Amino acid sequence: MKISILLISILFLTVEVDITEVRNDYRKAVNSKTKAFELNSKLDDITKNDEKVLVAYKGAVTSITAKYQSSNKLKSTTFKNGISLIEYAVENDQNNIEIRFVRLSVQQNSPRFLKYNKEIEADKKFIINNFHQIKSLEFKNYLKGYILDSENFTDDEKNVILSA
Repeated sequence: MKISILLISILFLTVEVDITEVRNDYRKAVNSKTKAFELNSKLDDITKNDEKVLVAYKGAVTSITAKYQSSNKLKSTTFKNGISLIEYAVENDQNNIEIRFVRLSVQQNSPRFLKYNKEIEADKKFIINNFHQIKSLEFKNYLKGYILDSENFTDDEKNVILSA
């Protein structure tokens, strides 16, 4: 009996986060306070030792929740904490297109006064140049949808993605 309780406990503690679910939740979290905090809770146990893509998403959703904090100081601290996770993920896996997409999406949606926008062009270029190398059809379609819906990509950039 004790062994089965232990095994069940271990199962609950080692539940892995489904990246497809995180992507879908992230899309919703951008425009929903409830979804942002739900995803933030789901990623609460993610640390810098986990997959860097998940670290990047944790940073992104942390930065999103900043706008819902009660004070300007807390907003600033929360945003900076999120950005530091994203930058950590980029530094540790700079050739990962999904991590670069996460950083790009946060930079494109951050208010200009926060000055988190210096890598927009570099990330866009990296994504456009490496889009054809994406192996996951699910992520490829996800990213393609983001690019085609984005006002931040030119028609020429969108045409490159459509022809890939």
